[in-house]
Amino acid sequence: MPLKLIPPRPGNPNWQIRGSYLHVKRLYRSTGTPERRVAEQALKKLKRDIESGAFAAEAGPTFASAVTSYLRAGGEKYPLRKLLEYFKAIPLAKIDQAAIDAAADALFPVERYSPATRNRQVYCPISAILKHAGHDKKLKRPKGGRGKRRLHWLPPEPLLDLLAAADAVDVRFGALCKFLFYVGARRSEGLLLEWTDVDLTANSAFCRTTKNGDPRMCFLPPVVVASLANLPRVEGDPRVFRLCANNQLAAMLDRASEISGVVIPDGIAFHIFRHSFGALMRRIAGLDTSALVATGAWKSEEAARVYEHTEFSEEATKSALLPVRKAK
Repeated sequence: MPLKLIPPRPGNPNWQIRGSYLHVKRLYRSTGTPERRVAEQALKKLKRDIESGAFAAEAGPTFASAVTSYLRAGGEKYPLRKLLEYFKAIPLAKIDQAAIDAAADALFPVERYSPATRNRQVYCPISAILKHAGHDKKLKRPKGGRGKRRLHWLPPEPLLDLLAAADAVDVRFGALCKFLFYVGARRSEGLLLEWTDVDLTANSAFCRTTKNGDPRMCFLPPVVVASLANLPRVEGDPRVFRLCANNQLAAMLDRASEISGVVIPDGIAFHIFRHSFGALMRRIAGLDTSALVATGAWKSEEAARVYEHTEFSEEATKSALLPVRKAK
């Protein structure tokens, strides 16, 4: 029975609220008033409390309250609107694999959307929200959800041109791009970085929130230390770069690309810096796959193995021994 008002009865002069709403079942409580108008206001307030998660504290945090906490910590807002409308005040404890699969089918039907889109719009953000709330559930992603693995990286000169252009766009943006490249960090790790986790005298920064869930200590080369030292600090804002993942940030990258003449392929965006870090750490610094993992930027050799394709093997150099026609 949906939540509704029950008129006063003999011996009880007040209006009652009875029924179910969202995840709250078989609710029965008094409005504390004999006035219908006031009782209707109490009913509306109760519904709002249930939707916001305030009423369900005994059931643990709800999806709505977890989203609020996630956004306050710097999480990305873009993919959450449909998910928030779908789950509303459902407790996190009830959001299991079956519930997430059902949400994906309802919001992004398999007939219309690719596995990669379903993964990006449903599974990835829900996984991030659950991890932030301390619910580290292992989710089974849709087959093919990771899409085609793309590896695009920049040689030294174009990369340095892009970084110089980023400085020209905005000093904070330039410092962020340097951090992403020289640390091999993801965009979210840079945007969430706070001054309390940075020690310029020790050339270090502590990334508390990473995609794989494991925090890591990062080494800051001198060029990054110098860049961060020139950033102004704003009272009341603990963030280092004071930038957000929004259209303005994307426009800054587009502008830097335009100024430098460096083309960044579609779908790569800020990951060009992380890919370039992995490729150049192999090609210039001589790190093998296990050494890349040891930097802390990757959790496993499987994840870092993609950068093996940025070098040719010793066996491939034997092609220089193949016959060629000599000039007469």
